[in-house]
Amino acid sequence: MTVVTITIDENNAGERIDKALSTIQEDWSRTQVATWVTDGIIKVNGEEVKAKYKVKQGDIIEIDVPEAEPLEVIPENLNLDIIYEDQDVLVVNKPKGMVVHPAPGHMTGTLVNGLMFQCTDLSGINGVLRPGIVHRIDKDTSGLLMVAKNDHAHHSLVEQLVNKTVTRKYTALVHGHIAHDKGTIDAPIGRDPKDRQKQAIVDNGKHAVTHFHVKERIGGKFTLVECRLETGRTHQIRVHMNYIGYPLVGDPKYGPKKTIDFGGQVLHAGVLGFVHPTTEEYLEFEVPLPDDYVELLEQLRKEV
Repeated sequence: MTVVTITIDENNAGERIDKALSTIQEDWSRTQVATWVTDGIIKVNGEEVKAKYKVKQGDIIEIDVPEAEPLEVIPENLNLDIIYEDQDVLVVNKPKGMVVHPAPGHMTGTLVNGLMFQCTDLSGINGVLRPGIVHRIDKDTSGLLMVAKNDHAHHSLVEQLVNKTVTRKYTALVHGHIAHDKGTIDAPIGRDPKDRQKQAIVDNGKHAVTHFHVKERIGGKFTLVECRLETGRTHQIRVHMNYIGYPLVGDPKYGPKKTIDFGGQVLHAGVLGFVHPTTEEYLEFEVPLPDDYVELLEQLRKEV
């Protein structure tokens, strides 16, 4: 077991212990923490407490975190659309609806399952659940992802992401009529303090920048935009576009509850560019919009 010690400050004082610890440690769920409290592996000031215990400022909490059980990821033939592949990297066009990483309770049908079937020499960095994966896109977002096939490539691609030199362009359909042709959204993103399942613009969030330009205005109700990521925060485009008043179509999580039922946000990662880890040549890839995305746009244009 690994022992983690946490001292409660004024930010979490007065909260139930499960809520406080799951807020401080974002990888821990409230259910998980509550189970640990019941099992007696969490002590407050050296004593066991009940799950309903409300923490106080200055409380010293010790958690004997159990070792994670090893999980087996099964290779599956998912007929992935691999756009490019060599001995160092591959680029895959992920379909809408596919999860990138396996997780407990969701161990099949993911991009990683498919990659392990089609590519046997992935980088081991990031562990068994995320071999070779250096960035991700949401389940209901389609488009391009780069994957490292060895440790050298993995380090290079991660460094490029950190240095903001990777080209990532998304096509998004948003609610509303954007009058100006282009803009930049520079607003920090972090965990929504009111809903742990969402991200939000928060003062203490991580630096996040999205550049966008208008590709098409469809009547007065919708705008098609291309968003270029300078940073890559969780749900960045969805949060940023909603922040400026133009939420993504098909995204009731961040936008209006009454939106077009598209089976997810209308967002496609169409362009991806990076410097090859070995040849140092700049590579850029582009894939067209999925058929259902094109059909939706055609339908909306007819309604104008």
